[in-house]
Amino acid sequence: MPSSLALTLYNLGQRREQTEGQVRPPRPAGRLVWLHAPDEASVSPMQALARRLVDEDGVPVLLTLPAEIAAPPGILVQPPPADTPADARSFLDHWRPEIALFAGGQVRPAVMHEASERKIPMLVVNGRMPVFLRERDGWYPGLMRSALARFRLIMAVDEAAARAFRKGGAALSAVAVTGLMEEDTVVLPAPETERSALAKLLAARPVWFAAGVSEAEEAAVLQAHRMALQHSHRLLMILMPEDPARAAPLARQLEAEGCAVAQRALEQEPEADIEVFVVDSAAEYGLWYRLAPVCFLGGSLLGKGPTRDPMEAAALGSAILHGPRTGRSGPIFGRLGAARATRAVASVSDLGDALGDLLAPDRAARLAQAAWAVASEGAEVTETILKRVRAIMDGDE
Repeated sequence: MPSSLALTLYNLGQRREQTEGQVRPPRPAGRLVWLHAPDEASVSPMQALARRLVDEDGVPVLLTLPAEIAAPPGILVQPPPADTPADARSFLDHWRPEIALFAGGQVRPAVMHEASERKIPMLVVNGRMPVFLRERDGWYPGLMRSALARFRLIMAVDEAAARAFRKGGAALSAVAVTGLMEEDTVVLPAPETERSALAKLLAARPVWFAAGVSEAEEAAVLQAHRMALQHSHRLLMILMPEDPARAAPLARQLEAEGCAVAQRALEQEPEADIEVFVVDSAAEYGLWYRLAPVCFLGGSLLGKGPTRDPMEAAALGSAILHGPRTGRSGPIFGRLGAARATRAVASVSDLGDALGDLLAPDRAARLAQAAWAVASEGAEVTETILKRVRAIMDGDE
């Protein structure tokens, strides 16, 4: 595709912003898929897609992100190239991707032009709306249309998003409504023999799990537990402090206050007379989510945001209570909230009231089912995307 006047003017305007050449790690031998996540909301779905490509296809993946994260084996994490011809050429010369997938709809005209010139197939996934990297770039007439026309396929999350891409200039035949990809949620493990034994021990009792509770929230969850005990005197709270070192002193404090406490670290069991079971191993979150029909996500009431990924609980069928501080999990809570899959609370008294309400099994089950549906809804979309990527890489389309 010949370079348009709009692209030429755009590139001239970017010259002052060129960055020095980056020191990049060696490129893996063989094939390579490039995934780009332009914002925090798109990181988790792109990580899920990357995991599938690495695990199932054995293909190395380059994931470019706006911020550095720890990556699992097989996934290379790098910052994206600056959107200038020189940076785009340097980036593509080094990595030589076989295919490129861009999440959301961020338009990088220089990068996309260089990729198109090299005949690298480009796709948009989780497409919401085409937007320029910088707002001022919209002043170049025809730039959006020429960039979107380079994409082989644009997978929009809904019809409104599809209309936005068509209006922006994408080929009508290239736009399809596929929905949202799944989040990168790992189903936490739990030993079945342990789960089964504890489930029998707790079978006749209502149970809730205070997960990753910050020190500032300890008094709040204990007060909420006492409120709920007035309606359900056999209620057990499984309490996991955010800091494992807090488990022993917290247990001693509760005992001094007259509370019946058992500690997992001392191999004590949550017998019938125990009110609080203090646990401290991060490796056992999967066990407690499975055993507790209701959980509260610590860090969301008085912290900076939940200390655990909400999708961990959603995937394991535990009804979620959370405070107003969503932190980096804001987009996930937005999806869960839209599906009426969580219960938000604003104060200690709200937490106690909501907990008491969700002790009714049918209400907790409705919430948990809705959360599970959100956690699993994108799996089919991810599968569709993988099939298209594999077909393109195999030369079948």
